[in-house]
Formats: sequence, C-alpha cells, structure tokens
Amino acid sequence: MTTLFEVGDSVKGDLVLAQARKIKRPQVIVATGRHKAQRVILEENVFCVIRKKTRFHPQLI
Repeated sequence: MTTLFEVGDSVKGDLVLAQARKIKRPQVIVATGRHKAQRVILEENVFCVIRKKTRFHPQLI
C-alpha cells in the first residue's frame, strides 16, 4: 500500500475512510446540476484509506 505525503497528493474512491484529530468547517457545495456534496477540512494527524475503489475512471478509457 502506498502512503502519500506531498502537498497536492489526492485520493479518490467511492468510499473513503478518514480519521483526524480535528474536523473543521463542514460546507455544502454544488457538485453537478441539482446534486450537492459536502466538504470538510481535516487537521492534525490525518489518515485516509480507500475502502471501495471508483467504478468509473476517465483516465482509463
């Protein structure tokens, strides 16, 4: 399993488990059309694991 540490590294999946010492500023944002999504800021000792991979990945086509 690869662990990413650099600024700008990202993780994408259909189900991502995250844990952090502090969770700040939950916001509702516009995703696509009428769909909404949530954005939060995770701080201090953040760790994320993909539990279910994305079914559709545009770079693989």
